[in-house]
Amino acid sequence: MKNSILFITTLFILLFGTSQLQAQDINLKSNNYLVLSKNIKQLKPVLLTANELAKEDGENYGAFYVIICGKTVNDIANNSDFNTLLEKAKSQNVKVFVCGISLNKFNIDHNTMPKNLEITPNGILHGFQLTKQGFIALTI
Repeated sequence: MKNSILFITTLFILLFGTSQLQAQDINLKSNNYLVLSKNIKQLKPVLLTANELAKEDGENYGAFYVIICGKTVNDIANNSDFNTLLEKAKSQNVKVFVCGISLNKFNIDHNTMPKNLEITPNGILHGFQLTKQGFIALTI
């Protein structure tokens, strides 16, 4: 009798206690991308990559950010080729940032930066914060 009660209780728990469990749904969250670059000349291939990923991901394509750090910030002000690429980035919904620490290190006036280029106080920290949010990151 004791064994039957134990058996029935165990069976009851297995059948009804696990009814709330189900296989995890596939999470169709957006794919968000981040490129940390030390060379502004890489923006052109990055934009080509962003375009291909947008096609590949379809509705799952999320944000695409580029953070530019290092000595290359010297080459941004009054650079018409770079400004053209920034316009293309904007049309592709690619957000381009420049590292404030790099601007300060190389004594570059923040006001000389193109208006559609966002300045982040600390590019490396911003990169880590985005990675913690689930961005797929690449440093080039």
